[in-house]
Amino acid sequence: MKSLLHYVVILLLVARCSEEPKYAYGIEPMEWSEYSKSVSLDSNMALLNLEQLLEFEKMDIRYATSNNFTGQVIYPTADCFSRKPVAKALKAVEDSLSALNLGLILYDGYRPYAATVLFYEVYQDTTYVASPYSGSRHNRGCAVDIGLYDLETGEALIMPTGYDDFSEDAHQAVVSLNREAEQNKIILREVMIAFGFEPYPHEWWHFDFKGWKDYPVMDISFDELNQN
Repeated sequence: MKSLLHYVVILLLVARCSEEPKYAYGIEPMEWSEYSKSVSLDSNMALLNLEQLLEFEKMDIRYATSNNFTGQVIYPTADCFSRKPVAKALKAVEDSLSALNLGLILYDGYRPYAATVLFYEVYQDTTYVASPYSGSRHNRGCAVDIGLYDLETGEALIMPTGYDDFSEDAHQAVVSLNREAEQNKIILREVMIAFGFEPYPHEWWHFDFKGWKDYPVMDISFDELNQN
């Protein structure tokens, strides 16, 4: 006759097998403990707060509000983070733009993987939202969503569309009927390319930093970054 302990072990194993996996799309993003270890080994892995580093930036973090395509508040705080090399490159971009009397508007930087999953479940078009099966460049801390503003007036420069416009008018290759908007798009694109960024073809505001494949997908919350 089998012991009670034997049946208890079986029940525990069955319960464990029936538990929902934490990540349902076959990817295991880096969490805080692993991230902390990676930074101790290589400071370039660190996520830096861009508001503290840049001098002329304007913050317009839409995902910290309900003014975004999900209609939900995604981020607990209006912060914008990026990996250390990305942050340094953005500082060089800022310095270059200031000579033109222009500054950067920051819409988004590092994005926790959990947010990417939510975006996909709201809007399953991977032209405009990343697939949770692979993760986003934003999840790696190597992508930024940005615009331009006039340093003298503080006014945002006109662009081909608004931010997070999921239409062909937002594509890099589509020439805007508004000459000023087209010129501003080109200025932004060229300065970003000059400092190591690659434009995303379908969004005038999205740029990926060179070498992004060297950085893992992460699911670290803004709260964890701000508390450590």
